[in-house]
Amino acid sequence: MKTMPDMQKSADPRRIAIDKVGVKDIRYPIVVLDRARQEQHTVARVNMYVDLPHHFKGTHMSRFIEVLNLYHGAVSIENIEEILSAMKQRLEASCAYLELDFPYFIEKQAPVSGARGLMEYQCRMTGILGDKFDFVLEVSVPVTSLCPCSREISERGAHNQRSLVNVQVRYTEHLWLEELVEQIEACASAPVYSLLKREDEKAVTEQAYDNPMFVEDMVRAVTERLKSIPTISWFRVECENFESIHNHSAYAQLEYPGPTETCG
Repeated sequence: MKTMPDMQKSADPRRIAIDKVGVKDIRYPIVVLDRARQEQHTVARVNMYVDLPHHFKGTHMSRFIEVLNLYHGAVSIENIEEILSAMKQRLEASCAYLELDFPYFIEKQAPVSGARGLMEYQCRMTGILGDKFDFVLEVSVPVTSLCPCSREISERGAHNQRSLVNVQVRYTEHLWLEELVEQIEACASAPVYSLLKREDEKAVTEQAYDNPMFVEDMVRAVTERLKSIPTISWFRVECENFESIHNHSAYAQLEYPGPTETCG
């Protein structure tokens, strides 16, 4: 068979290196550690990139899928560094990136009736391997917030809304997703549930009313809790309130230790 030309490896005269090149939005099965059931199988949206030296015209896109298929049925938090190393070797790169966005389900029990339902939490794992390995775990947690100002100035009731707390962490020892979710939910006016009976709705509504929170309050409360976990070495907390009576969202962010972005 006649040898076909490898256009990707041909020289590029512009001598411009590319930071990231690869494939995006691959749907792929992965395995996540589950505190209650050991493992949870879910489906992730996968992004895979490497850096490209200036002397190569392009990268070999099929090789990303080949690497991923080597771990079919076994892509997990435990072997992300191994997958990144395989990407670097197969694609002759000095730096590799892997992003996994996936839903994770936790069974929650209603506060009064005990009714059980599955809550979905959107999660992300981001791994980078250059000279060193870097890994960030991210989870988005829906909660309820009730406005302290509204409760203080209103004769009847107070406005509340759905909020979304997004947390990214680096850690030195294993951290359960369930533990992270529990810490975040404890910092809101009230948690969100997938199944509530009437007696539960009463309890949750009253809990929120008794525990008013500004968006700033929730970010500070999450920060206090995450700082108390010795295995967490870095985190970023974001909270967005999807306001029920304002035509905007309220937002706050805090990074510890210290922001990586500067203002000025």
